[in-house]
Amino acid sequence: MKNNHPAIGSSWEEVKKELFTPEEIAEIEAGASLMGELIEARQKKGISQKRLEELSGVSQPVIARMEKGTTSPQVKTLLKVLRPLGLTVKIVPIAEAQ
Repeated sequence: MKNNHPAIGSSWEEVKKELFTPEEIAEIEAGASLMGELIEARQKKGISQKRLEELSGVSQPVIARMEKGTTSPQVKTLLKVLRPLGLTVKIVPIAEAQ
């Protein structure tokens, strides 16, 4: 979506490229994708954040912050939350991830 109003500025894509490096953009997008997958899996299983707390040992407020993207969880925490959802993390070459 292009906005030509001078007070508002460029499109988000243009602004994003001005504010962030390609590496930062990739990191942000990967984190958003990962959390999106976590949320989708939790909802598909019908598990509330509170129930996921009980199953994973990670507190509900931490899970909420992870899902909102306001915190970057440690790998150990992420793995604890993913396990009850039947998920884990896999390292793949960048070309395969895109």
